Amino acid sequence: MTAVDERYAERVRALKPVPSDYTADQLRTLYDAQLGSRHADLAARWMQSRGQGYYTIGSAGHEGNAAVAAALRPTDPALLHYRSGAFYLARADQAGSKEGLRDILLGVAAATSEPIAGGRHKVFGRHDLAIIPQTSTIASHLPRAMGVAFSLARAAKLGVPSPWPSDAIVVTSFGDASANHSTATGAINAALHASYQGLPMPLLLVCEDNGIGISVRTPDGWIRQAYGSRPGLRYFDADGTDVAAALTMATEAATFVRRNRRPAFLRLRTVRLLGHAGSDVEAAYRSPAELVADEELDPLLGTARLLLGAGLDAADVIELYEDKRSEVMRIAAEVSGLPQLSSAEAVASPLRFPDPEAVAESLPQPSRTTERLTLSQSINRALADVLASYPEAMVFGEDVGRKGGVYGVTRGLQKSFGPARVFDTLLDEQSILGLGLGAGVSGLLPIPEIQYLAYLHNAEDQLRGEAASLKFFSQEQYSNPLVLRVAGYGYQKGFGGHFHNDDAIAVLRDIPGLVIASPSRPDDAAAMLHACAAAGRSCGTVSVFLEPIALYHRRDLYEDGDDQWLTPYPSEPVPIGRGRTYGEGTELTLITFGNGLPMSLRVAARVPGLRVLDLRWLAPLPVEDLLREATATGRVLVVDETRRSGGVSEGVLAALIDHGYTGRLARVASEDSFVPLGDASRQVLLSERTIEIAVRELLR
Repeated sequence: MTAVDERYAERVRALKPVPSDYTADQLRTLYDAQLGSRHADLAARWMQSRGQGYYTIGSAGHEGNAAVAAALRPTDPALLHYRSGAFYLARADQAGSKEGLRDILLGVAAATSEPIAGGRHKVFGRHDLAIIPQTSTIASHLPRAMGVAFSLARAAKLGVPSPWPSDAIVVTSFGDASANHSTATGAINAALHASYQGLPMPLLLVCEDNGIGISVRTPDGWIRQAYGSRPGLRYFDADGTDVAAALTMATEAATFVRRNRRPAFLRLRTVRLLGHAGSDVEAAYRSPAELVADEELDPLLGTARLLLGAGLDAADVIELYEDKRSEVMRIAAEVSGLPQLSSAEAVASPLRFPDPEAVAESLPQPSRTTERLTLSQSINRALADVLASYPEAMVFGEDVGRKGGVYGVTRGLQKSFGPARVFDTLLDEQSILGLGLGAGVSGLLPIPEIQYLAYLHNAEDQLRGEAASLKFFSQEQYSNPLVLRVAGYGYQKGFGGHFHNDDAIAVLRDIPGLVIASPSRPDDAAAMLHACAAAGRSCGTVSVFLEPIALYHRRDLYEDGDDQWLTPYPSEPVPIGRGRTYGEGTELTLITFGNGLPMSLRVAARVPGLRVLDLRWLAPLPVEDLLREATATGRVLVVDETRRSGGVSEGVLAALIDHGYTGRLARVASEDSFVPLGDASRQVLLSERTIEIAVRELLR
């Protein structure tokens, strides 16, 4: 037990009644959610002490967020802070569920029977409660929340079925320390940017302000200073230790957002009881007087005062407290020791790559044309096919609309399909991805563009921590289909330097379940884009589609004017995870991708006995094709335009060795360097000459 718990009855007996405008039944409902959350926190520590609980970041002191849930509808999508236990229980009660407490404690126990994550993590989420599970690390869920709010109206405008009612609002909660993170400030700015343009943005931002982030204090008054007078952002301030006042203010805020379809910011003043987590020793950085002062502001005591004012006596209030303890401890004892995930296959099952049959059934209808196209033209045609076939598809990003993209890849699409489906965004990669993640869970098929690969690194956690993890944390009850187009790799001429010639993709290759497409030829690019879109639509797959800038407008392969890099538009699909072989040489196999393909084909034209395997997919790697083509010659050279450290070749070599290949192996790759301007780039990027030297060495 803790001092907060031990002295609760004593403190209730010393309280004076406080009247409110709410009935005893209304207050008891809120008190029940608050009590459940508090005792779940205490039970989590008890379970941990017995080696049967694995999560002790609790909601104690934040139980005023039950009032936020009460001010909303159970069909309003919610993306919650990790201290939102009382919100979760109040939402469950609204929806008629009696399993809220058990849900939370199953999560603490990492039990497979937990209904959202299945023992993979303790998160607040449940599909039938419209609570989208979030790990909520430093407000990383706010860009998605902004995206969901945007997508409510956009899905209706496009006539696309949405899981959310048309008059729903989106609520997202976060802490005062997280409010300073660039992810939070970017998402809020993006919401205001959209609202300023007259776009509906029904987003309620709830900052649960306890004044401290682990041990670092938030300056007094900072949240009001930062957000209280932002143009376009209606600001509300509520005392979260007074559930009646909090309910009144939260209702006013929710009504404003629902009626005006504009964002609002609700600061909910809270305290943090029981420390940051079970292992946190607050006495190391807070004085005894501070801790006692916060205990006196316990929101459960605030609700007890209101219950006394509504006619209950102290004994009734204490009995409710102890009855809830008994209920929670009974459930905690029941769930302790329940089965947990017991194999790697079980843990990773939501991360499996898309089902080929499902993808095949959902492929868009290709255009009928015999025209020979460049890579850029082929991608443009494929995007048009996807937009024509899937009414829920949207293409968006910086400069993709009116301009048609920096390289013309999206040219003409806005004119053909309208600005509701092809549109420009603000310059913020986190918000572009967040918009995509919100659209994906709202019934849409987002195809965002990141203008250059180097810019993706500003926002990669939206892929790693949010997009790719959603199936994992929801057992595929939620998914966010996404096809992220990224212009990248090196070898641009006349417009170079690191930010426009980035070859670093290691941050993508280690994200579980992420499909990475890397086409080289125009026909492959179109067919692979079709496959990614179909996988998103049928399986909720998150794909990254890497487009080699230097090949966008290439026409020739072997010599000027041969037009050998132009291809007809494809009529056959390209299965995810299958490579493409060129030639039947028996002496050596070149394994490559991206810009490495044309270089390897030119080397193969000069050196007899070579065959070339274009990987096409960097995840999942085409292991079957790798083994077949490597074994056919017994000599392998991996041609890798990415960096030697963390590059693609490391994974290719490991895959061959892991699957029993015993022939000769070598690799060539770009140097471990950023790409400089001008001709100096030749000193660090992989060259055709380097490939040929390595080939001849292996053939000795």
